[in-house]
Amino acid sequence: MRRIVALAAVAGLLLVPSPVLAHNLVGRLESPLPLAVYLAGAALAVALSFAFVILRDVRAPADLRERSVVVPRPLVLGLRAIGLVGWLWIVAQVIVGGSSDADVATLFLWVYGWVGVAILSAFVGPVWTWLDPFTTLFDLGSAALRRLGVRGWQASPYPARLGAWPAVVGFIVVVWLELAYRGGGLGLVLILYTVFTLGAMASYGRDAWRANGETFSVWFGLLNRIAPFGRAGGPGDRTVVRRPYATGLLGRDWTMAHVVLVAIGAASILYDGLSQTQAWFDVFRLPSLPIATVELLAFLGIIVALALGVARLVGLAAVGAGLVPIAIGYLVAHYGTFLLFDGQRIVVALSDPFQLGWNLFGTAFYEARTDWIPAALMWTLMLVAVVGGHVLGAWSGHVVAVRDAPPGSDIRRRQVPLAALMVALTATTLWSLGQAIVKDPTATGLDGQPPLAAGGASRSTPGS
Repeated sequence: MRRIVALAAVAGLLLVPSPVLAHNLVGRLESPLPLAVYLAGAALAVALSFAFVILRDVRAPADLRERSVVVPRPLVLGLRAIGLVGWLWIVAQVIVGGSSDADVATLFLWVYGWVGVAILSAFVGPVWTWLDPFTTLFDLGSAALRRLGVRGWQASPYPARLGAWPAVVGFIVVVWLELAYRGGGLGLVLILYTVFTLGAMASYGRDAWRANGETFSVWFGLLNRIAPFGRAGGPGDRTVVRRPYATGLLGRDWTMAHVVLVAIGAASILYDGLSQTQAWFDVFRLPSLPIATVELLAFLGIIVALALGVARLVGLAAVGAGLVPIAIGYLVAHYGTFLLFDGQRIVVALSDPFQLGWNLFGTAFYEARTDWIPAALMWTLMLVAVVGGHVLGAWSGHVVAVRDAPPGSDIRRRQVPLAALMVALTATTLWSLGQAIVKDPTATGLDGQPPLAAGGASRSTPGS
């Protein structure tokens, strides 16, 4: 494992920007090499990483050395309070607010949630376990009913045949809202989702629904398999599992729904990058909502079909373990700067918490600064995130494929399709990061704000 990490670091260092041979990247970052050269180099690095782990025949560690750690109670209560306050703030703005940069729906859900919580889940631990406002609301409601002497009904057993498919359906809806829908009302969507989730928890049990049907719990839980701290119990349990980095990927509990969910996660970010390139715009132009929906679903379907096709050869667990690092690598590369730059809007929201034109702290007209991080550093981090995610995916996918292979099978030949898929995805996503990005001048996000842009950059108008 140390050698694999070292290989990723070397691959990144070999491509660190230098002051010569500049090439425009994402409209604002300068790469040191022509696009074709660094794409070929990155793809070669991933191909070599596969050759390395296959030739070295890396196996899963015999002893994962897991141990239990108790999370401090103040930290747990603090996280639950943050999640609840964020939910209440969004609802308050829906009821009394207007439309301005002080909007917290996109800030909390897209920026801090979709991006920030995902990164923390993958690199730190299961923070969503306690940030989750739906569970906190359910627990508060249950406690209030008990104090009033109201007895709840017995929850029905969760249907095993459903598995994690409800979470997959919810995930597709979230992706559609982010990448295809151009209307408003993200706060209203949150309220409707809350009502649905609380009803499902009441019907099937809080923990059963969170483990299978609640979209964000399942998604962040899959990303958390990389982190050194993993979930060990329900949201009321302060115990987590301390384990070697990325060994959570080696579990045997992967299902088809899990693999489909992770494939959609990686594909959606890749689609976001590709759909903003000039080349994509030249072919598809600016589609209407129905056409954009068809394009998105078709693209997701192609990637999912490829993932399931490879899974038939190497197993669901190998593909799932290989795709999770890829997905988080894409997320960091495409949306990391979005978190760092657009996340600064919190100072605007604090001055005008209900979008009523207030300026409580004198920061209502604050404009996010983007000059505090060198462009070359951001380019390097984006490249290392993508290539590093693939190297880690190569390791985990290979280890699981070797472990689960039938006796006497040709392990190396069986893994060629997985290697080819991952190398192709690497080259494609890096190509999208290296293109000029375009913007539909009439498009807005769910609350009237511009939608997410690849790499966190603002989308430029066609031809600019």
